[in-house]
Amino acid sequence: MKNNKSALQKIAYYSGIISFIASVVCLVLLYLKVDGLGWQNPVSASLIASSFFFAAVGIVLVTIGKCNLPSFKVRDSDL
Repeated sequence: MKNNKSALQKIAYYSGIISFIASVVCLVLLYLKVDGLGWQNPVSASLIASSFFFAAVGIVLVTIGKCNLPSFKVRDSDL
């Protein structure tokens, strides 16, 4: 069985990697800003929420990009 990935799966995989990077960037920004703003500031809460969101999206997109999806194309031999 061939293990060819479609273009959309490759896009999903690389988008997942970018999402993980965005999650780390949010955590770094939180680390840099939390001393001045404090944990009760809405900016800190939004950075935590953004980091969680990007990490969760990254998990889903990398999983979609790495799994072996079947082809759903209809061929003449299938009819």
